[in-house]
Formats: sequence, structure tokens, C-alpha cells
Amino acid sequence: MTHDLLTTLRPLLTAEALAEAHAGTEPGDLEQAVWLRLLERLDSDGPPHDPERWLRRAVRSEARRCRRTTRRERPYETEPADERDRTPEQLALASAHRRALRDAVRRLPGRCPSLLEALMAPEDLTYREIAGELGISQGSLGPERSRCLGCLRRMLTPEVAARRARG
Repeated sequence: MTHDLLTTLRPLLTAEALAEAHAGTEPGDLEQAVWLRLLERLDSDGPPHDPERWLRRAVRSEARRCRRTTRRERPYETEPADERDRTPEQLALASAHRRALRDAVRRLPGRCPSLLEALMAPEDLTYREIAGELGISQGSLGPERSRCLGCLRRMLTPEVAARRARG
């Protein structure tokens, strides 16, 4: 049933995404976001009563969200990684933040430390290379990365909150 629904909706979604995509929004990104919405809905509420109507509304809604996001985004004045104009104090703080992040990554459970180290490697490894290096399937890298980042976020939140409270 789900497979039939997805197969039936694919051409309509492609056409709707192409029609709704504007400057700064890629049709493929709209399609991907709507597919995700549909899969989440199928998991929680089952298929929509009128799938075509639901899909058109979802595409328009996602396109509006993308436009709002694009309007709010502002380019950096300088490249964030550009350290040429930083003061010695700023460089020392940035270095301390990097050390704190790496220390937190090392404290993560399971294979999270090796996965995140591979993702942060200066060689900029591909998912295929990381999966081969770690001996896991390429398809499980994304979900595993999400779990590891969630764990890291929870681990760092108390530290970040404590630092801000002092100042």
C-alpha cells in the first residue's frame, strides 16, 4: 500500500516541486522535505484521505517555509573560519572551544567518538570512506551520526548553560 502510494505520488510531487521552487529553493530539496513529511505522517496517522490534495498543500507549505528561511538568512561579513583578523584572545578562546568539543566527543558512548572524529577529520572523508573505515554500512551512518550529535548536544547543554550563567 505504502509503496503504491509513493509510486503514484512521485510524478505529481516532482511537478509540484518544480512549480513551487523559486530562487534559492531547489526542487529536489522540496521533494525530499515533502517525502519526509509523508513518511512521518504514514508512521503516525496513516495515509492521508486525499493524498494528492495533501501533497499539493505540503509542497506549498514547505516552499513557504523555505522562502521565509531564505529571507531571514544573512551572509557572514567575513568567512567564519577566517582567523586572520582575530585577536590573540579570540584565537585562544576558539582553541579552548575546540579542545572542549574534542574532549566531549571522546566521552561519548559506543562508536560515537570514532564516528564524529572521522566526520571532523581535515581530510573531509565521504560517507563511503567513513563507513569502510569504521566497518559499518553507509546507510546507518546518518542515523548513527544523528544519535551521536543528540548525545553530544545533551552532554554539552549543561556546560554551555553553566558558562552563560556565570557571566
